[in-house]
Amino acid sequence: MRESFNVVVVGAGLAGLSLCRHIELQSEKRVLVLDRRPDLPGERQKVGESLVQVGGYYFAKVLDMEEHLLHDHYMKYNLRFYFKNEVRSNANFEDYGQSSIRTFSNIPCYQLDRNVFEAELLRLNQLDPNFELVAPVQDIDVELSEDGPHRVEFSEGGEKRTVETDWVVDTTGRGRLMAREFDIGQPSPIRHGASFMWVDGLVDIEKLTDMSLAERRLSRDRRATGHLPHWLATNHFMFEGGWFWVIPLRGKTSLGLVFDSEVVDFRDVNSSDKLLDWVCREFPLFARDLPKRELLDFGAIKDFAHGCKQTIDPSRWAMSGESGRFTDPLYSPGSDFIALHNTLIVDAILTKGRSELKKKCWLYEILMQSLYESLLPTYATSYDALGDHEVFTLKYTWELSVYFSYITYPMLSDLSTDTEFLPAYLSRFSRLGALNRQLQEFLSGYFQWTKDYREAPATPVFHDFTALEPLREAEKMFYRVGDTIEEAKEALDDQLLNLKELARFIVAHVHAVVLNDDSARKNAAFINSIDFKTLAFDPEKMRADFKDHAESRAEYSWQLDPHVFKPFGLGERPVPADAATVI
Repeated sequence: MRESFNVVVVGAGLAGLSLCRHIELQSEKRVLVLDRRPDLPGERQKVGESLVQVGGYYFAKVLDMEEHLLHDHYMKYNLRFYFKNEVRSNANFEDYGQSSIRTFSNIPCYQLDRNVFEAELLRLNQLDPNFELVAPVQDIDVELSEDGPHRVEFSEGGEKRTVETDWVVDTTGRGRLMAREFDIGQPSPIRHGASFMWVDGLVDIEKLTDMSLAERRLSRDRRATGHLPHWLATNHFMFEGGWFWVIPLRGKTSLGLVFDSEVVDFRDVNSSDKLLDWVCREFPLFARDLPKRELLDFGAIKDFAHGCKQTIDPSRWAMSGESGRFTDPLYSPGSDFIALHNTLIVDAILTKGRSELKKKCWLYEILMQSLYESLLPTYATSYDALGDHEVFTLKYTWELSVYFSYITYPMLSDLSTDTEFLPAYLSRFSRLGALNRQLQEFLSGYFQWTKDYREAPATPVFHDFTALEPLREAEKMFYRVGDTIEEAKEALDDQLLNLKELARFIVAHVHAVVLNDDSARKNAAFINSIDFKTLAFDPEKMRADFKDHAESRAEYSWQLDPHVFKPFGLGERPVPADAATVI
């Protein structure tokens, strides 16, 4: 007789091991985990270390790993973004402008040493008598059945072994077992690569300067940045079409370059020496430190984005993590998708009744496909805007406001698996799709315009994202725990209005800069006339649209400070006549 399991998980990485713990905490299901590697979590260091709110909440609260995370990993000081200055040498930390949030998130996030965390997950899973791990295995073959149990065949120690299971979940990551075997993979419009390495010790970016300890401590920049250690953040050094990360882990530092393949040639950064040369040349402050460090590990991926036709099915199979879909590591969404996939998969596994399972899988697939597609314009359309401090800050404030209000919120009250809530949520979320696409194209066009027609600030700018009220309003959703379905719908409706107000401000602000006319930020007739459906970055059209309302003197009543971007000095310098004439 063949052995029988409730769930077979193929892949013992972060997605698979966290899925197993999730199942064990909520059920008595018998789980078999298969992996090709002999030693887990493996000798090579793993990328995917930065957690944001959904992933941080999931690992700490849902999987009950908070004590381990606080003890063995750094609590993260948000995401911070740095921009070179066109006047300064950029050989010192203080040469760079910054955008960030000064205070810690109320939902703790962490800098995850993947190897350490996965080892702890494996240890905890193995304490459960319903958990079984078989590794290494070869020749894994999955035979799905519509009605009866699925069959999984594999080789262990040279001998064939066959098991039956109710559910099969693929967590093989970039191995993508089921996507390849059943030919359901899809290409992605994102053509980005990555090159990364780990070095010994802590790379403290605030020390990359000629300033003394006392001078750093007493710098007037502290008025804007505060006193918390910058090195605790996931630090991004930005350029057109890419960014370089600096992430602290205990005893080591993770460093990596992510780039649009049209901007950086993979062959120029596909070794540790080439990556080091590139970084020290493009961001000279790192030449003070990185060449002295011991290299611990290195890796590179030429083209990492991919899609998938389907990731969950009522015939009782699913995918979690990178085995299904993956977009881009900017903003650290990888563990968020693991958290969401696992939450939906566990709920499906525990669902009784075929009709109910069919309904849930249909909704869950729409949800995950919608979230994936919502990110594509962020990475495929406006990645060039990473190269300008002011344009990127507009872009990220919009994206973070959407993330806080529409992505984080459902996770905090287990609303992601509520079949009454999901249709209402999806109908509202879908209204953001077209607006997001138009806005991303608009910002990309604006960035390209700035390269020819706008002078960058002569001194570094320090910006707190929460200076814009809509982001602060979105962050309030962190505290809405235990909402009824009706309360949740009302909250999402309020946030939709909040996001549209932010989008309206972004469009008005860009008009004010391009037309060199500050009245575009407050002209009520013009601002009320903004049509997102026809939004496009076209200076001639923008001039004509504003001219239709230029004589109006009624001022728009913003729920935000329309001059919050004044430190960038925009709209105060003369704009060349061929850029856009002053009305």
